[in-house]
Amino acid sequence: MEGAPAALTRQLSKGEQQLAELQQTDNSHDYNWSNDPRNPHLWTKRRKVAMIVLVSCIGYVCTMGSTIYAPGREQVAVEFSVSAEASILPVSLFNIGMGLGPLIASPLSETFGRRIVYLVVLPLFGLFVLGWGFSSSLASLVICRFFAGVFASPSVAIAAATIADMLPPSQRAFPLIVYYTTPTLGALSGPLIGGFVISQKSWHWTAWVTLIFAVPVSLPLLFTRESYKKVLLARRNVPAVDVDSQSRQESPSKPPATSQLRLFITQNLGRPAVMLLTEPICSFLCLYMSFQFGLLYLFVVSSPRIYATTYGFDIQAQSLSFLGLLIGCASAPLLLIYIELRLYRPRLARSPEERLPPEERLDGAMVGSVLLPIGLFMFAFTARPSIPFYVPMVAQGIVMFGSLSVYIPAGMYLMETYGAKYGASASGANSLLRYALASTFPLFAPTMFARLGTAGATSVLGGFMVVMACIPWVLRKWGPELRRRSKYRVDD
Repeated sequence: MEGAPAALTRQLSKGEQQLAELQQTDNSHDYNWSNDPRNPHLWTKRRKVAMIVLVSCIGYVCTMGSTIYAPGREQVAVEFSVSAEASILPVSLFNIGMGLGPLIASPLSETFGRRIVYLVVLPLFGLFVLGWGFSSSLASLVICRFFAGVFASPSVAIAAATIADMLPPSQRAFPLIVYYTTPTLGALSGPLIGGFVISQKSWHWTAWVTLIFAVPVSLPLLFTRESYKKVLLARRNVPAVDVDSQSRQESPSKPPATSQLRLFITQNLGRPAVMLLTEPICSFLCLYMSFQFGLLYLFVVSSPRIYATTYGFDIQAQSLSFLGLLIGCASAPLLLIYIELRLYRPRLARSPEERLPPEERLDGAMVGSVLLPIGLFMFAFTARPSIPFYVPMVAQGIVMFGSLSVYIPAGMYLMETYGAKYGASASGANSLLRYALASTFPLFAPTMFARLGTAGATSVLGGFMVVMACIPWVLRKWGPELRRRSKYRVDD
């Protein structure tokens, strides 16, 4: 039973030892880093704010690209003579690409820097968006959408790391709340924008509109600076020696290319898989967050049809049905900011160690875990002709408010639980599972709602959310004990 995870764990331990040796050189030159003018912590406030806004806007555009196509599915089905289910594949394949891209790009950003990754992947994203717009068959559309997702995802994945590069932990909460919100807003506004585009033009224009958004937010990257500390230190060309007060010793030489490749595979593919299989905190929290993310894409595919069949909405009105989800998403940060100001920071000020256990981040998730199933059951029993259309829209807003209220604190909890050393792997595990469900949910949503009806299908989803609602509450109480038993714990 434990053969594969145990073998991977042994490989990871060896890899971590090699990484520690390779990073000794960087640690030896940290003595004057706090005064280095290239230190991102010393950037002006205006530059930091501009960078946070820029990476958030890029995240918005990339996730908008994942859903803007959705209202054009019927046109695609007719134009290419394919089934309704086949026309959903471009949505699902984009999400599969979004899940795979960070596995390569995130570690590359830690080797070559964040800036170069942005500058390489975003033009490639644009090229495949062009291919998506010029597609003349379903196969070419699916392939171009898949690779557009692959090259969109790194910009979303490393944005949080870019913010962390610039700010100490005590200053990251507000920027991360903003950042985590904008990609979700992008995914929800995609169908709204796409619906209006398709009502006036063809589905091809969903690609052109994506490019119109992408170009102006990508160009400012040419004028940004590198933010990753390790890369900035390496550019100083300091001789690779370890210096102490008594002697000068040569740093360990780099392992051969084959060892580096093995290390890359075990660290960046093996560890996220091991953590998903063996870490209760990572397993259950990633499952909970991923299920919620899948719900978002389930609504992207099913919500327009529900409003069309129940209330007779045309394509533009179907697009406007996403306003409830958008308002719920945009409102969730208000709760989290309130918790940060009124609960978290006062507790932090009273803490003698000037830090709090990660479980203190879960207050918002506990509130959201209650609201999410309430919203789903409300939607299940109000989406009917006898009840005004705005009532189920309010219910969807509650769903998204609860979902984001869980998602953002849970992401912060994972990062604080596993620290800088293992946090990227925890995020990688979350990304893998999140986009796996985001690619799967749209495929079965139409059949599920057709067979069970809106009330039955949404009630099933609400039942799952009731069961999973206990996860943040359990972690709030028993999280410290689970962290103590973890192989990937960081010292409190």
